[in-house]
Amino acid sequence: MIEDIEGGAVSDVKRVPAGVDPSKPNSARVYNYLLGGKDNYEVDQMLAHRMLQIAPDTKTLAWLVRKFMIQSAQLAADAGVRQFIDIGAGIPASPSLHEAVQQIDASSKVVAVDYDAVVFAHNTALLAQLPRVTPMLADVRRPDDIIERVQTEAQIDFSQPVAIVLVGVLHYIMDDERPAEIIARFHEKLAPGSYFIFTHGSDESDPDFIAQSTAQAAGSTAQVIFRSRVEVAKYFDGFEMLEPGLVPVQQWLDGDTPKTGLVLIGGVGRKN
Repeated sequence: MIEDIEGGAVSDVKRVPAGVDPSKPNSARVYNYLLGGKDNYEVDQMLAHRMLQIAPDTKTLAWLVRKFMIQSAQLAADAGVRQFIDIGAGIPASPSLHEAVQQIDASSKVVAVDYDAVVFAHNTALLAQLPRVTPMLADVRRPDDIIERVQTEAQIDFSQPVAIVLVGVLHYIMDDERPAEIIARFHEKLAPGSYFIFTHGSDESDPDFIAQSTAQAAGSTAQVIFRSRVEVAKYFDGFEMLEPGLVPVQQWLDGDTPKTGLVLIGGVGRKN
């Protein structure tokens, strides 16, 4: 874990992937910086610091969410899953999902899906040459497109168990975009023994944070909807929710983890 965000490394501008504008901030690169990654620029760091002034525990939560994702993916890998579809993958920061699961079994396949063209450009530069790792530009709101393409482009076999990772994404899907139907479509396709790993912004978050973030992002692609545990649980009908259930991500982790103003609930569902 990076102890001091001021010490974060910066990518050499000469290494900017084609199609990436380092003069404009990008949310995925901001998150990469919060995690101590190197694929970010000064403009991203400046935005990250403004976020930290409003919500100082944002960096802590970013690491807790990453730890939850890695731990849950390894749980699936330990159960024998060798195929992973990471939707909303963002820019890799070590430990990355592919590093975690391929450490358990080097034959594991990972598809890093993101709908942001900037992220895809970075991931193509960083991941395309790695064995059994496939970057993909696609949108979770079109599940049939993802299902078809992971089979043809990454040789994902849905007759065998698959782990779908949807971390930091679900709260960006508005009600009229039918999140329950999206998840039901994946559930329909998954074989028994598959896993669904996810997080969601909770209405248990600090009310001032909810009001401010909702107002600032209204009408933009970064618009977020905070939902209750009951609402989110309904999306995963048909999955067995593993213990400790649908709870703040801190409760999935060992040790004395701090509470944060922004509450992200996490869950791991298994299809039996």
